[in-house]
Amino acid sequence: MSEKDGLRTYRRKRNFDRTSEPSGERTAQGEAAPEAEGGPTFVVQIHDASTMHFDFRLEVDGVLKSWSVPKGPSTDPHDKRLAIPTEDHPLEYRDFEGVIPEGEYGGGTVIVWDRGTYRPTSHDKRDRPVSFGEALEKGHATFDLHGRKLHGQFALTRFHGREEKSGGSAGKPTWLLVRTGSGRGTGGGTPDPRRARSARSGRTLRQVAEDPNAPRWDPNGGE
Repeated sequence: MSEKDGLRTYRRKRNFDRTSEPSGERTAQGEAAPEAEGGPTFVVQIHDASTMHFDFRLEVDGVLKSWSVPKGPSTDPHDKRLAIPTEDHPLEYRDFEGVIPEGEYGGGTVIVWDRGTYRPTSHDKRDRPVSFGEALEKGHATFDLHGRKLHGQFALTRFHGREEKSGGSAGKPTWLLVRTGSGRGTGGGTPDPRRARSARSGRTLRQVAEDPNAPRWDPNGGE
């Protein structure tokens, strides 16, 4: 699937005349986003929308594969965090921090809680490396995070809920995000999203929401 096709759902849900979120047109037109040193990138954003949640995004094949994690990632291996897949996002979204206007899809404040690079570590039964995209398709992907706050080994594992198994129309695969190994982290557990500070700007959700210069839609044009 092309990057353009991969972002079709993302674009359909948003009115870019109203939201300051990146459209992804730059990479769709062949202008590559800057590559990070050390491998593919990841970002964890806190999103104060209709419900508070964390968005966990991994760079895969030119887009950000995304999951909504209601309770946020945990550095405690005993915590299994529900991760609900959402639409692919453009790579530029890894830098997005601002206010999505009320009435738009995902309206609310967004901060970049953590970001960095990751290293895929999935192997098959013969201990041969498996590409990250293939591992996700098979429903189990392991990786090492190298972020400002999250470090160490994690895994995403798909499981099928009761509704999906019974053929219900609302049923869809969900995932678990789990810390699987040792390593430096945030000190255990999950951060308080309202007190957490951005890895990009050092600001809290409230500070971004109250900042008149935070990216947001301007009816007179521009941000």
